[in-house]
Amino acid sequence: MSPGRLSLIATLALSVFTAPLAAEAQATTPKIGYLTSGEWPDETTLPLFLEGLQERGYVIGQNLVIECRHTEEASAERFRQFAAELVRLNVALIFAVSSAAVRGVRPASRTIPVVALDLESDPIGSGLAISLGRPGGNITGIFLDADQMNGKRLQMLRELLPRLSRVATLWDASLDPTLLKATETIARSFGVRFQVLSVRGPKEFAGAFAAARRERADAVLIMEGPFMSANTKQIADLAFQSRLPSIGIFPTFVKQGGLMSYGPNVGHLFKQATSYIERILKGARPGDLPIERPTHFYTAVNLKTARALGVTVPSSLLVQADQVIE
Repeated sequence: MSPGRLSLIATLALSVFTAPLAAEAQATTPKIGYLTSGEWPDETTLPLFLEGLQERGYVIGQNLVIECRHTEEASAERFRQFAAELVRLNVALIFAVSSAAVRGVRPASRTIPVVALDLESDPIGSGLAISLGRPGGNITGIFLDADQMNGKRLQMLRELLPRLSRVATLWDASLDPTLLKATETIARSFGVRFQVLSVRGPKEFAGAFAAARRERADAVLIMEGPFMSANTKQIADLAFQSRLPSIGIFPTFVKQGGLMSYGPNVGHLFKQATSYIERILKGARPGDLPIERPTHFYTAVNLKTARALGVTVPSSLLVQADQVIE
């Protein structure tokens, strides 16, 4: 990481944990909540988020304060507690990263604006918004069009395995099932049978892959979820040990031994989210701000894993790859 990005993280840490602003300045300086899961600070996405804010004229510790709450476990109860804390702090808005964070915020307040970065929920199907163009409530932001993305990922598996007939899907059972059902419909339209491997935590991964082997799955599709992202190495190892070609969402999965990935450029999403923050801080209502979809996607392929599995990656997939691991 560059020294500039390290200094950005240091700046945020100082502003959050040592509160350098004078009391008088704090009274008039906008304060936003940042609710997330996983490692904090996140050295991959946090610098881009801060850069996005800086490009819009906001400097942490000078004219903006961030109150961060994070948990390494996607616990619904912890997210509700953290959201309630942020509401009591009277933040101007809450930036909620992940579907679990968004769900935790919702019961805490129906008035404080929420900027969501949610790659697991259908905003309309889950009742978070009336429509994409005009959400109508206090929640807006960026939600993944999972139908389109998973259709692309299934297409990639079919290009890799022309005789593909059965796909096992590793799925976080705590998430909104709307996206899973939509993916199953797409698989059937391809003439592919769909096996759901429902898990509620990493301890169930091994049993899920054993079930995929028993049912003679041809490949594994990894659906996104907080504990999925936190355990990509274990998932990649199990897929390899099971001799199953796999496709995830983020390039980290491929770097750790998974065969392929296709998904949104997460760093770009964090910068994209700062547009909502700027508009809301300047007076826009979240219910009037259209929900956006990710527009930048990233493809990665691990040829070392392909060779070990005895799979030939066609040129049609290699030419579209942003990253190829030899």
